[in-house]
Amino acid sequence: MAVITSRSRSASPTTGSRRGPASTAAVFFVLYAAFALREHARFETTGYDLGIFGQAVRAYAEGRAPSSEIRVTTAPAGFTGDAYPLLGDHFHPVLALLALPYRLAPHIETLLLAQAALVALAVYVLARSTQRHLPERTFAPLALGTACGLGWGTQQLIGFDFHEVAFAVPLLALACRAYLDGRPRAAACWAAALLLVKEDLGATVAVFGLLLVRQDRRAGLALAAGAAVGVPLIVYVVIPSFAADGRYAYAGQVTGAHGLLDGWSVKALTLLLLLFVTGGLVLRSPLALLLLPTLAWRFASANPAHWEPGLHYSAVLVPIAFAALVDALRRGVRLPLGVPLAAALLLLPSQPLATLAAPGFWQEGPREDAAREALDLVPDGARVAASNSLAPHLTDRATVHLTSDGVLDRWPAVEWIVADLRDPYPAGAVGDVLRRAERDGGWRVVREGAGIVVLNRQRA
Repeated sequence: MAVITSRSRSASPTTGSRRGPASTAAVFFVLYAAFALREHARFETTGYDLGIFGQAVRAYAEGRAPSSEIRVTTAPAGFTGDAYPLLGDHFHPVLALLALPYRLAPHIETLLLAQAALVALAVYVLARSTQRHLPERTFAPLALGTACGLGWGTQQLIGFDFHEVAFAVPLLALACRAYLDGRPRAAACWAAALLLVKEDLGATVAVFGLLLVRQDRRAGLALAAGAAVGVPLIVYVVIPSFAADGRYAYAGQVTGAHGLLDGWSVKALTLLLLLFVTGGLVLRSPLALLLLPTLAWRFASANPAHWEPGLHYSAVLVPIAFAALVDALRRGVRLPLGVPLAAALLLLPSQPLATLAAPGFWQEGPREDAAREALDLVPDGARVAASNSLAPHLTDRATVHLTSDGVLDRWPAVEWIVADLRDPYPAGAVGDVLRRAERDGGWRVVREGAGIVVLNRQRA
């Protein structure tokens, strides 16, 4: 089959108005931002992972290498530093792009708004690509843009804190759009930038390079070769050079082919969702090959959290799947546009954005009031041990450790403990820290109520 590009169609580069896709993206930005900010205000965000990324971006904004005092909680045995070097955990230098916005607005909410903007940008790119390649179907940009914005992977990303893969979502959308437009060099540039987002996207970059060979042999081979060299360099040289134990910590999580059938029902659900939201047409485009690297490492992982559709791991699949759908439709495969939109709407009640319509989502309770009053007691610049749900509210103005076993021994300079007694992570840690403070003496309870406790160390 001949390669289909925009040059073989009658549509011009300016077909359609940008206002429709821009309006769709703007609506989703508002929805994403409203959900994320409200979730944070309800103390449903966590130190793992929002607090960690907040500390990383704050470090970049202050001209330091990204590090996290919270991440030390699960650092390799023998690590004795004050803050864990995050480039020794995952390779995500793209986070440095948030340094300037954070300097202008040094608050953790800046990360949440940035993530909402990045995902909304992907919605815009997908809608514009639809507009360009399906010009005769005027409803297509709205239908597919909305279906993409409601995609379960993007909603799960918005629904759980902040993650670096938020940058991958628009980059993949832009790379796929350039591929569909017949602009292989632009596609290669957008795809190459994925190497700066996270090391597990390197295989996706390599596959993209092989796809581009049909359009531009030199650009495709250069991209594939760059990924083939870059990923081992990142995983075996760059990350270990920052890591406390000199190795890549996640290499042992892959079980290999023999473990692919473990949890097969959960893995099958993830695959079925990809087919469901695209009416099965995701398989009718070569772009579907880009799904395989992410699915492969997830399904070969020993961590069951990687298998399921939830959390943020499926976010990178959504722009690929919908770009593949556009590709299939422009090739003449017939599908009512209401099918992917209806699929997204059917899944909506079980997705994060549905809670925007729940009255309880907007109501304040004793826990929220008590938590805010407790946090107000902590002075700027203090060193704090905070429970998981309270930690991200302090990272922009204090040095924050997580309430965990041994935190008071490891950091005797901790002056404040701010704890939610119902916080489940780390298991039992809050109670252990409070009991240790009681045994040590020298701590005063300055506030207690609605399950929130604040202690201050009394110096002699």
